Amino acid sequence: MIDATGLVGAVVLAAGQSRRMGQPKLLMPWGEHTVIEQVVRGLLEGGATPVIVVSGALHEPIAAALSMWSVQVVHNPRYQEDQMALSLQTGLATMPSEAQAVLVALGDQPQIESSVVQAVIEAYRTSQARLVVPSYQMRRGHPWLAARPLWTELLEQQPIPTLRDFLSAHAGEIHYLSLDKPSILQDLDTPDDYARQAPSFTK
Repeated sequence: MIDATGLVGAVVLAAGQSRRMGQPKLLMPWGEHTVIEQVVRGLLEGGATPVIVVSGALHEPIAAALSMWSVQVVHNPRYQEDQMALSLQTGLATMPSEAQAVLVALGDQPQIESSVVQAVIEAYRTSQARLVVPSYQMRRGHPWLAARPLWTELLEQQPIPTLRDFLSAHAGEIHYLSLDKPSILQDLDTPDDYARQAPSFTK
């Protein structure tokens, strides 16, 4: 049974090692904030609560950057395995019982828009689907939503599936939310990505 009236939290996957960027990309400036702050801002303004950020090697600097935001930062001790599913497990295990669904967000997606967060949450409440995935031109984007009845599978399945495999396994259950928002596909991997996409007023 889906309780679509409960809290919708968010887990931010922020344990990557920024190898292609060559520096800690989540701490790079984005407008008046850092990249990770902008992600958190979009989620909070969109109505996600609570927001849990899962960090890796940069746990302390990320926690410091987010010290003034209403979020919880937790550490994924297996971050070196580079599996997003492990970070999601860490976040889900920390999510309070009041949360009935969770948004899965990328720590390197400062392009996130609060209106998209709101739309995904509203689609969940209206459809009562166990999975809600935003799409742009038939391509899946972030943040996507998983209702609590699916969390046990995400937490306990062995071997641990990739998130892509998890979504594929539940393809028939996905409620797709078609949006004219290319930002749901964007993230930051390389210096060129950052140079092209960072706001012009970034300090």
